[in-house]
Amino acid sequence: MQTLLLWLFYLSSFYAFIPGILTRIFGFRVFRRGTGLEDFALTFDDGPDPFYTPRLLDLLKRYNMKATFFLVGSHAEKHPEVVKRIHSEGHLIGIHNYVHKSNWLMRPVTVRKQVKRTDDIIYAITGERSRYYRPPWGIVNLFDFAKNTGCRIILWSSMFNDWRSKIGADKLTQRMLAKLNGGEVMLLHDCGTTMGANPDAPEQMLIALERVLKVAEQKGMRSIRIDDMMAKESKAKAKKLSPLKRLIVSLWLLWEKAFHAVFALETVNPEDPMLHFRKRAFTGKTVVMEDGSRLEKGDQVLELHFDNKKLFEIGSRSRSEVQLAIKMIRAVQMDLPSLANMVLDRPEFKDIKGLYAVTMISRGPEQFGFHVMDLPRGLFASSSRLYLKLLLSVIHPKGQARLKEGTQMMEPKMLIMPVDVLIGRYAEKKSKQVLPPSEEQQEVQQEHAGDLAVASVSQGM
Repeated sequence: MQTLLLWLFYLSSFYAFIPGILTRIFGFRVFRRGTGLEDFALTFDDGPDPFYTPRLLDLLKRYNMKATFFLVGSHAEKHPEVVKRIHSEGHLIGIHNYVHKSNWLMRPVTVRKQVKRTDDIIYAITGERSRYYRPPWGIVNLFDFAKNTGCRIILWSSMFNDWRSKIGADKLTQRMLAKLNGGEVMLLHDCGTTMGANPDAPEQMLIALERVLKVAEQKGMRSIRIDDMMAKESKAKAKKLSPLKRLIVSLWLLWEKAFHAVFALETVNPEDPMLHFRKRAFTGKTVVMEDGSRLEKGDQVLELHFDNKKLFEIGSRSRSEVQLAIKMIRAVQMDLPSLANMVLDRPEFKDIKGLYAVTMISRGPEQFGFHVMDLPRGLFASSSRLYLKLLLSVIHPKGQARLKEGTQMMEPKMLIMPVDVLIGRYAEKKSKQVLPPSEEQQEVQQEHAGDLAVASVSQGM
C-alpha cells in the first residue's frame, strides 16, 4: 500500500505539480507578461455574464481600451449575443474550458474535448477560431504543453483576488494602481458565478477598473489585446542583438575602419556617409558591355562600397527586406549625382572608365544603369561569397534565415556602370539629372525589391 501511494505521488507530481512550477516560476511555454513601457493587457476570465460583461464593454469603449476575454464555453453558449458584441468591438476572445474545472482533475483527452467544444462555440458565434487558452486557475497538466492543441497558453503577471466582493473597490483600486506598469498582464473577472467567487464581486471590479483607466489615460497608457502584446514582443526579440552578434558587428565595423584607412577610401557625402569609393585599376578579364564598350584589365575604375555602419542601422530599423530595399534605392538616387559631378570636376578622375562593385544579386540594379555580370570563378569569388554571406546575415532583416532561401541569389555578381552612363544619367552639370522612374520602371522596382535588398549588402557595393 505504501508503494502504491508513493507511485501515485510521483505520477501526480509529474502530471500536475511540476508543470505548475515550470509555468509559474519559469514561464515555460506560457506567455505571462510583456516588456513595453506604455501598453498593458487587461484580461477577463469566467464570462460572459449577461449583466456585468455588457457594462464592462461600455467602460472599455468609453476609454478606448482593448482587452482579452477568456470565455467559459457553457457561459458563451447561453449568451451568444454578448460574445458577438465582444468580438465586434475589437476585443480578443480566448478559451477557458467548457466548464470551470481544474485541468488537474481531468484526463488529457477530457481537457482537449473541453477546449475544442468551447472553440467550436466561439467559431459558431464569431466565425473565427481562438488560438489562446487560459486554464482555470492557471493550473496546467503535463499534456497542456503539447502543441497539438493549437493554442498558446496565457497566464498573467498580476491578479487581485477580485472574485471576492469583500475586498471592496477602494482596496482593489490600490492594488491595481500599484501594478499599472508597461507590459503588465492583469487578471480580472467579469462573472461571479463560478465556484469560490461571489456573485456581486464584478460590481466592485467595475468601480475600481474605471478609476484605474482614468489614471492610465492621464499617464498616456493603454490596454491592448494579448495577441498585439505578443506580436510586439516578437518584434522586439527579433531586433535585439545577441552577445555573439554584437561582437560580430563590433569586429566587422572595426575591420571596416581599418580597410578604409589602409586603402584611402573617400566618401560621397562626409556628413551622412553612405557610398564610399576608391580609384583603382580593374584586375579582371576584359568585359564587353551591351553598348559595345569594353573594360580592359588595367583600366581605371571607381570601386564602390556601402558604409557598413549605415547599412546596419538601416537594416535594424527595417521591418522587411522590401523596406530595406526602398531605403537603399533612395540612398543610391541621392549619392550617384554627387559622384557623377565629382568625376567631372576632379582631374585625377578624367581617366575613369566606369564604376565597379561586387554584390550578391541576380537582377534589379539595371534600372540605375549598372550591368550585372557573373564574377569569374576563383579565389576572389570564393572569398567574396563568404564575406557577403556574413555581411548579409548581419544586415538583412531575416538574418541567417535569408541565407537558406535558395542559392541563385547567393552568388557574387559583378556590377559595372560605364562612365558615360554615369555622367549622362546623373551629372547635374550636364542637365541630365535622374528623372523620376516611369510606370514600367516602378513596376520593375517593386517586382525586384527583394533583390535590391540583397544587392545593397555587398563587398564592392
